[in-house]
Amino acid sequence: MNQLLIKQLKALPYEPEEAMNRLRVNFGFCGDRFRKIVVTSSMPDEGKSAVTANLWRMLAEAGKRVVLVDADLRKSILRSRYHITLPDDARASETPGLAYYLSGQASREDVLYATNIRNAYIVPVFHTIANPAILFQSPRFGELLDWLAESFDYVLVDTPPLSSVADADLIANRCDGALLVVRGSFTPRALVADSLKQLERASCELMGVVLNRVTPEATSYYRYGKYGKYGKYGKYSNYGYSSSGSESGNATSGSKSSEKQ
Repeated sequence: MNQLLIKQLKALPYEPEEAMNRLRVNFGFCGDRFRKIVVTSSMPDEGKSAVTANLWRMLAEAGKRVVLVDADLRKSILRSRYHITLPDDARASETPGLAYYLSGQASREDVLYATNIRNAYIVPVFHTIANPAILFQSPRFGELLDWLAESFDYVLVDTPPLSSVADADLIANRCDGALLVVRGSFTPRALVADSLKQLERASCELMGVVLNRVTPEATSYYRYGKYGKYGKYGKYSNYGYSSSGSESGNATSGSKSSEKQ
């Protein structure tokens, strides 16, 4: 299998690390029917990619086999932010990633990479595309996710924001559930409500909401009808962590991170 090195995905400071750990625990309470999970946000700069990458790391460290599919083909930041690199003798321009597979230029085995984090695998982006929506509509994308779900405990899919382009809706339609990342005191409530409706129209069940980069006093700001108030169980200093669970398996968590997107 192909190999990639992840050089800068390390443990967070204590408080956000504990908040992410609670998210990981609540993630498991959602049940086995959620295998293909889209992680998205309403708008840019809410922290969705940071949440995705750290959840991927922590699930793998807990012994779960997890694959991260970088599906932000327009503006991927995962590889540059976390210094995900190829072996010394390989060139990114000649290496197959998700775009190569979706366009029929590579097999699914060609675009799955092991990493130096045990149990953590990735389908990376090496080549960005101006308008990839038509690729996500092809059967190949759904076939890739189904194939990965047969071999891994979780398939995490990082997407563009819901309000920006149609890609996230198309991706969510292929997944079992969604985590919506919301940046505290930043994302308009109306926009979050629109995102929830988009996920519903895509037939993708909301697993939970991650309230990110939030101060404790801001948690009362977030009320979205039947989804209730975020900030139910407690907070870690100024990181603002909350978690709630219901009989349907919903889990809600938030943590402040200095990382964006």
